[in-house]
Amino acid sequence: MEASWRQVAGGRGRARGRGTAAPSSGNGVHLRGAGGGREKGSVGAAGPGLSPGGAATPAAAELMSQKKFEEIKKANQAAAKKIVEEHFSSSSEEEGDEDFEGKRGKIVANTFITYTTQTDGDVRELERTKQYVNEAFQAGAMTCLICIASVKRNQAVWSCSGCFCIFHMPCIQKWAKDSQFLVSSLTDDDFGKRDYPWPCPKCRFEYKRSDTPSRYYCYCGKVEDPPLDPWLVPHSCGQVCERDFKPSCGHKCLLLCHPGPCPPCPKMVTTTCYCKKAKPIPRRCSAKEWSCQLPCGRKLLCGQHKCENPCHAGSCPPCPRVSRQKCVCGKRVAERSCASPLWHCDQVCGKTLPCGNHTCEQVCHVGACGDCPRSGKRFCPCQKSKFSLPCTEDVPTCGDSCDKVLECGIHRCSQRCHRGPCETCRQEVEKHCRCGKHTKRMPCHKPYLCETKCVKMRDCQKHQCRRKCCPGNCPPCDQNCGRTLGCRNHKCPSVCHRGSCYPCPETVDVKCNCGNTKVTVPCGRERTTRPPKCKEQCSRPPTCHHTSQEKHRCHFGSCPPCHQPCQKVLEKCGHLCPAPCHDQALIKQTGRHQPTGPWEQPSEPAFIQTALPCPPCQVPIPMECLGKHEVSPLPCHAVGPYSCKRACGRTLTCQNHTCMKECHKVTETDSCTDKKKAGPECLHCEEGCSKSRPSGCPHPCVLPCHPGECPPCVQMLRIKCHCKITSLYVECRKITTADVNEKNLLSCCKNQCPKELPCGHRCKEMCHPGECPFNCNQKVKLRCPCKRIKKEVQCNKVRENQISIECDTTCKEMKQKASELKEAEAKAALEEEKRRQQAELEAFENRLKGRRKKNRKRDEVAVELTLWQKYKYYLFPLCAIVVVVCAWYIANAVD
Repeated sequence: MEASWRQVAGGRGRARGRGTAAPSSGNGVHLRGAGGGREKGSVGAAGPGLSPGGAATPAAAELMSQKKFEEIKKANQAAAKKIVEEHFSSSSEEEGDEDFEGKRGKIVANTFITYTTQTDGDVRELERTKQYVNEAFQAGAMTCLICIASVKRNQAVWSCSGCFCIFHMPCIQKWAKDSQFLVSSLTDDDFGKRDYPWPCPKCRFEYKRSDTPSRYYCYCGKVEDPPLDPWLVPHSCGQVCERDFKPSCGHKCLLLCHPGPCPPCPKMVTTTCYCKKAKPIPRRCSAKEWSCQLPCGRKLLCGQHKCENPCHAGSCPPCPRVSRQKCVCGKRVAERSCASPLWHCDQVCGKTLPCGNHTCEQVCHVGACGDCPRSGKRFCPCQKSKFSLPCTEDVPTCGDSCDKVLECGIHRCSQRCHRGPCETCRQEVEKHCRCGKHTKRMPCHKPYLCETKCVKMRDCQKHQCRRKCCPGNCPPCDQNCGRTLGCRNHKCPSVCHRGSCYPCPETVDVKCNCGNTKVTVPCGRERTTRPPKCKEQCSRPPTCHHTSQEKHRCHFGSCPPCHQPCQKVLEKCGHLCPAPCHDQALIKQTGRHQPTGPWEQPSEPAFIQTALPCPPCQVPIPMECLGKHEVSPLPCHAVGPYSCKRACGRTLTCQNHTCMKECHKVTETDSCTDKKKAGPECLHCEEGCSKSRPSGCPHPCVLPCHPGECPPCVQMLRIKCHCKITSLYVECRKITTADVNEKNLLSCCKNQCPKELPCGHRCKEMCHPGECPFNCNQKVKLRCPCKRIKKEVQCNKVRENQISIECDTTCKEMKQKASELKEAEAKAALEEEKRRQQAELEAFENRLKGRRKKNRKRDEVAVELTLWQKYKYYLFPLCAIVVVVCAWYIANAVD
């Protein structure tokens, strides 16, 4: 038989869990194999996006890129959805951290808020329901007893209405189907047509065939396939439960959709006590029946006494008092309970019957004794003849054959009518054994059982009947099942049966290390269930020198390393060690076996716990450096003379430099009171003079490093004149001490300035600094716009636009003649173009008339060329030469 957890089916009923499976793995992109057919628009033929040569156009490439992008986008969305669903699966991931505890507390508080508002915050009646809600969150607590697997948030489940145990939807459907099949196959001849119930695997509460779950609902049954919400109880819809309370009181549950039973009704009602004597008072609907503790006072069944018990529910108990009462026949009197006044003694009645000859033989009875049983007409022993005789005489035998059916049920008695039972049947008959396989002739009253053992299988389909001469109705198997249950710890205690065994009914407590916190799980889950996280403090003694260890929660394994301050007194300085505790430090073990060659695998490094000595004292002690530059705090273990690593900084004898030696000890003499002066241990200055020179002097001081001012510079300095042509030699001190005018005189070479003015002529001034003055008086030639008239004027006046020459009337006439000539040439060219087009048009019309090829020459129009068309190529150069000669002549005439 296939395991129930391997089948997948939909669910209906009070199901708990998600009905949709997690998305399949992979990116969801369909890949076509190498041998697959071609799709529309594939590379088999040139589609709309391909050129005839097979190369993809830019539009087709863009379309293909967009398609690939959409496929990758869908694959990423599917992968993200899968990750989210796996992230919210319960019972298989660690959910014990503090953030989850706070989140679970908020969800539980929201679930119970509508109930606690009715009870003013009293949650004592919610303990049982709260336990079911907490188990829904706790990893490993929700377990399907059929497949012994964890129940996750995204799985469809079903909850029993009797014990509220949760099962996987496919598991419970398989269980119901198998249970109905087994019962119908054993007890029903018309297999599968009768409606047999199926039991809950845990509490054996029976359900009809129509109650088999086929769909997945939330706990309250309102929402089908409730969505996965991390802020709700797993498999809950988040709405108000509104299920009727049990026992029914007319009110409905106020909690949000929840697992487990509904809590007692919190509504307030006004009700009286059981005996109706007290005044009605307001009470909880779940505890509306109450006792006033006053005597009941109702009359008991005896009719003499009243009920003395305190106010109670239901009927009054029997009267507890004892009284002397007669039996029904009145012969005896005995002390008996007042609750049972009628009783019978053990004496025969003995009263004389109406016949006067016999007495009543009944034991103590009520009423008249009745007529004598021997009076009236009586039958003979064989019941064939009837006689009327006095009651004092016995009925005689009739003499006929008895003819009563014997015990065998086949033959009749052959004796004469007789009193007493008939004798045993002694006829010999051919008898079949009980199983019908053998026959034998033997007395009819003896049963015939053969020695053949039945080989049929019993209802368990595992063991043979093995009963002698079995008629076919083999009894149920009476051996123990003995198969190992799904928990792998116990064996099935039931009688041997078909199908799957019932789940193991045992539970196991998985405890923390200290045993104060535990979680109850079905048997078999203790090996895979993580121990609960205990909130109690670890009670183990410390393993270091401290009197108490750091506070931490209960745990398995060794305690974490101690991080408390060591606080041991150091021997050298007497300070307390501030380092973390180092009594059990992990140190890598050295000196282990070294591999003898590359073929030997290196062993993993081993660590050992050992106590380390206290680190050097780090208490800061103020100390002054050797050069007395600063006072710095030094660790206690490093107190002593030290160098601050700065430069000494004392002024040397040159009064210009300081000692660059690293901070060192300086011997101070009595004559030296200035602490900034160099001592005998400082360096001696060996550098040249580094004082700043006068502005413009590029020569260094000829003296070594010295105090005071440097002597004036007497070296000759080579400089360029203002025009940058001649080199001049001047003493350095004259240049550096001269003012601006003197420097200009010293830099002048006394020659004419070689620079060009903006007009292009040379400057007439003597060598000078700065820009040249613009006062050019040189003569230049100036022409009119047509270049015919020419005149000489001063350069500066031309640059300042003071003089300009305009064209005269002769210039204007020459311009007009040139423009008229150009217009005539353009007009002649236009007429020639029109004439040519007219000739082409007439020739085209003649060809359309269908004349023969011989007469085509006749149809051609003879066009006579004009003189201009014939000689225009010669006239153009000739006209140009004439214009140039005229212009040259006019220009010479003006000059």
